Amino acid sequence: MANTSIPRRWKYDVFVSFRGEDIRKNFMDHLFNDFKQKGIHAFRDDRELPNGEEISPHLYKAIEESRFLIVIFSKNYASSTWCLRELVKILECKNIENPKHEVRIIFYDAKPHVVRKQKRSYDEAFINHKVSNKTEVDKWREALSMAADLSGWDLQDVTNG
Repeated sequence: MANTSIPRRWKYDVFVSFRGEDIRKNFMDHLFNDFKQKGIHAFRDDRELPNGEEISPHLYKAIEESRFLIVIFSKNYASSTWCLRELVKILECKNIENPKHEVRIIFYDAKPHVVRKQKRSYDEAFINHKVSNKTEVDKWREALSMAADLSGWDLQDVTNG
C-alpha cells in the first residue's frame, strides 16, 4: 500500500535565534555565509527591535516554517525579550510531532550551567525583566532551563580542545 501522507515542505532549512549585539557581525555573518555556500536556506532577519517591542507575526511564522531551529546562547542572550520569546516559540515547535522540528543548542560565550540556572549576566537580565515583564518571567526561566538541558555544543570546550 502506498504512503498517502504528503511530506511537509519547509520554507526554510534553518532558523537561528541569537543576540545580535553579541555575535551578529562576527560569528553570525560567517555562519550565514557558510549556509549560503552550502545551499542551506536560512531565515535571516537583520532588524533590531527596541527593548520591549513585540516580535512580529512573520518571525513566529519563520520559526514554524523552519526545519532546524538553532539557539545560540551568548553572554547577553537573556537580556533580550525578543530572544526569550523566540526561545519559547522554538520549544513549543520542538514538541510538535508532525512535522518534526529539530532543535540544536550552541553555547557561545555562555556556559550551560549559567544558562540553566540563570547565573551571572542571565541573573542580571532577569532582575530587569521582573520590573517590565512580570507575566513572562517564569515562562522564560523555564524555557532557558529546558533548552540548557538539551544536548548541545559548548564552543569554548570545542575550541579549547
